Amino acid sequence: MTAARTLRDRALATTTLLMLVAPAAMAADLAPAQDPVPQATADAIQALSPWQVRVRGLGVITNDSGSVDQIGGSDLSYSNTVIPELDISYYLTDNIAAELILGTTYANVYGEGTIGGLGKIGKTWVLPPTLTLQYHFTDFGAFKPYVGAGVNYTMFYKQSGDTASALDVKDSFGAALQIGADYMINDHWGVNFDVKKLFLRPDFETTIGGTTYTGKAKLDPWLVGAGVTYRF
Repeated sequence: MTAARTLRDRALATTTLLMLVAPAAMAADLAPAQDPVPQATADAIQALSPWQVRVRGLGVITNDSGSVDQIGGSDLSYSNTVIPELDISYYLTDNIAAELILGTTYANVYGEGTIGGLGKIGKTWVLPPTLTLQYHFTDFGAFKPYVGAGVNYTMFYKQSGDTASALDVKDSFGAALQIGADYMINDHWGVNFDVKKLFLRPDFETTIGGTTYTGKAKLDPWLVGAGVTYRF
């Protein structure tokens, strides 16, 4: 009697266990298979490089002003030019970047006012590397405007006189202001428009008719450019 009851109890327990396990097993078999979560690769999470370069066509538009110290009513004017420009940027953060601007051009110097009869006084080549610190706005999607301010050091070289027998424009520091925008076509390529104002007023020395004169050339050029941006 006791053995029969024990067998019956074991059979009942086994049946109960099967009834509990079977639905769970069937549910697992019927559940749709899920793809394994792919492991992110280094390429997928790689951040953009902090380095960026731009190549622009640049119009250099000077302020026609200046004077010769020893001649009252004297004035000066300068030629405008169009040149290529390269700039290199390094992003310190998503919003802050430092930019080095490189390009070279020339300026013809003309007498105006009481020295207008001199015509073209001479010519000088100009190398004005400029370093600016920029703030980039990042809330406008592909359109990325920025503003900047910095310092310029302009070197004058390959100088020659025309009506003057000699011309020596002195190297000088100046301030720089900047505003511009990139429109990014993708993560790396974009188009750029940029305007800079340089405050550039070098001293000069020139010799005309055997007499040496000094003065100040108030160039203060606008640099207006457009070009291509590449972010590494």
